[in-house]
Amino acid sequence: MKDKFILDACCGGRCFWFDKKQKNTLFIDVRKEKKGFAKERPNFEINPDRVMDFTNLKFKDGSFKLVVWDPPHIIRLGNKSWMSQRYGMLGKNWEIMLKKGFEECFRVLEDHGILIFKWSEAEISIKRVLDLFHTKPLFGHTTGRAGKTKWMCFMKIPRGRKIK
Repeated sequence: MKDKFILDACCGGRCFWFDKKQKNTLFIDVRKEKKGFAKERPNFEINPDRVMDFTNLKFKDGSFKLVVWDPPHIIRLGNKSWMSQRYGMLGKNWEIMLKKGFEECFRVLEDHGILIFKWSEAEISIKRVLDLFHTKPLFGHTTGRAGKTKWMCFMKIPRGRKIK
């Protein structure tokens, strides 16, 4: 797995990737769905390299240089809606799920590794989410038509060291 030094911890349909088969990236998701599973988008599929839950990553500590994490952000829509089919849904214990997911993404990063985190404030504010994490982002950017999509960059700083 030496050539796979990037992890997409919740790849879904790989929508924001320019190269959806990026050779240095290991794409994982909690589910696999064939084309046609969503009537609204007949060519959309969820085809991870491995089926795996981001709250329980089966990798050694420090396995990746870069982790991309775009977890589900929906809690209110029905399971049959296009949005929930495309992005997945958070459960009732979403706070625990996101906290554990962040911890796992950080665990598998090497020291000074980078975590790129994407969040949509469609239902839950970024402040509520960031309050769950043990570290603050270095920087971020707001995108989307309504400015609800947030991109953030975190760095794994080795214990005992600080960014000055």
